[in-house]
Amino acid sequence: MTKTERIAEKLNSGVFPDSSELEYLLGDIPAGEEEFLFESARRAARSVFGNKVYIRGLIEFTNFCKNDCLYCGIRRSQSITRYRLTEDEILGCCETGYGLGFRTFVLQGGEDPWFNDSRLVHTVSAIRDEFPDCAITLSVGERSRESYKALKEAGADRFLLRHETADSCHYGKLHPGEMSFENRMRCLRELKELGYQTGCGFMVGSPYQTRENLIEDLHFIWEFKPAMVGIGPFIPAKGTPFWQEAKGSAELTLRLLSIIRLMRPDLLLPATTALGTAAADGRTRGILAGANVIMPNLSPENARKNYSLYDNKLNTGCEAAENLAQLKASMEAIGYEIVTDRGDSPEYINS
Repeated sequence: MTKTERIAEKLNSGVFPDSSELEYLLGDIPAGEEEFLFESARRAARSVFGNKVYIRGLIEFTNFCKNDCLYCGIRRSQSITRYRLTEDEILGCCETGYGLGFRTFVLQGGEDPWFNDSRLVHTVSAIRDEFPDCAITLSVGERSRESYKALKEAGADRFLLRHETADSCHYGKLHPGEMSFENRMRCLRELKELGYQTGCGFMVGSPYQTRENLIEDLHFIWEFKPAMVGIGPFIPAKGTPFWQEAKGSAELTLRLLSIIRLMRPDLLLPATTALGTAAADGRTRGILAGANVIMPNLSPENARKNYSLYDNKLNTGCEAAENLAQLKASMEAIGYEIVTDRGDSPEYINS
C-alpha cells in the first residue's frame, strides 16, 4: 500500500491526517499516486451525489467595493468602469436562468454600501416571491449579524464567504489594515449560527502563502464543517499591489480539491471559474478531482466584462449560462450529468 493510499484510508475513516501526511500529499507525489488521489475523491463524491453536477446561476450585480484588498481587481483603488444592476435587471437574469433550468441563483458583488439592508432585502424578497422553488445564495462579504439575519428572513438560503486564510498573520498580508481576521471569522461563525448553508474557501498560491498555511486551511475546514468550499488558484489582477506576483498552481488546486472531498464526501465543492481560467481544461479536471458544482454566468454581458476580479477571467464558452448545452455535453463526455436541482447540502436536507 502506498503512502497516499494509507492517507486516503485514514480520511475515509474520518480521521484527520497529521501535518507530515498532508505535507506529503501537497508535495511531489508520484503520478500514479496522484491519479489514485483523484480517483478516490471521485468515488467519495459519487458515494453521496452519484454522477450529478449541480449548476448555479451566477449574477455579478455590483463591482463597487468599499474594501481595498491587495489581490482584488475590483478593490476600491482600482481604476475600472463601475456598475450596479437594478433590481429589475437582477430579476431578469433570474428569469433567463430559470428558463434554462437553473434552480439556484448566486448574487455576488463587492461590498457596496449602496446595497444597504433595505435595498438588498427587497431584492432577495423579490427573488424569493417570483422563484419560490429556487435557492438563493449570497456572496456579498462582511456584514453585521443583524444584516445577515434580515437577509435570511427575506429568503436567502446560502452564503459564500471565503475565509481566505486560516492564519491571522497571512490574512494581514492580503488585506488593508481596516480589515481583520477576527471579523472574518465572526462573520462565518454567525452565518452558521443563523442557519445559512455556509461556504468558506481560499486562494491557492496567494502571495506569502506557505504549505503550512494550506494545512491550516484544511484543518479549519475540517473543524468548521462548512456546507460548501470554494477554492481556486490565485490569478493576479493588473493594477493591484500583487500584479507582479506568480500565479497559483492549477495542479495543486486539483490536489487540494481531492483532499477536501475525501475530508468531506457530502460537501458542495465547485470547480471554479479561476480554475477554468488557469487551465484550459480546468473545469473538467476539477470535476474529475472530486468537485460537483459549476457556476455559469447569468450576468449581462457588460457586467461580465467589468467584474474583473483577476486578469483574463473567463465569461464565455462553458462559463456562460447561455451555453448550457455545451457544458452538458462536456460533462456527459466524462460520465457526469448536469441536473436541474437546487442541489442543497445533504446536511441541510436531512436536518
